[in-house]
Amino acid sequence: MEIQGKAPTVKGPAETFTGDVWFDVITGGDFERMRVNTVRFAPGARTAWHSHPRGQTLYVTEGRGLIQSRGGEVIQIRPGEVIYTSPGEEHWHGAAPDHFMTHIALWEVDDQGQSATWGAHVTDDEYGGQRT
Repeated sequence: MEIQGKAPTVKGPAETFTGDVWFDVITGGDFERMRVNTVRFAPGARTAWHSHPRGQTLYVTEGRGLIQSRGGEVIQIRPGEVIYTSPGEEHWHGAAPDHFMTHIALWEVDDQGQSATWGAHVTDDEYGGQRT
């Protein structure tokens, strides 16, 4: 057994996030297949389009957020909801325009150590799309 100290909170890089996003790495060292982060989004903040080779699970812990799969509708997400995106499913997620949102993100790296494929930033028009 090993009790590990908490890594410092890190600001999400502008290359993969729009707006103010911070994350705390829970697990995900060089030799760990499973990656787990707590991610906090300021109102209007969001990821760029991306996919994960082994899928991703999100557990919303507070606030209100939005998520969309490529070609789908923008969906509101709330605390207690669990969202699963399949391997290779291109999607984005973030906070609603008027709320903070926090989720725990869980995903695995593939056999080559790849955890995500990042695409273009989500445009304001995409972010403001029809909500369900």
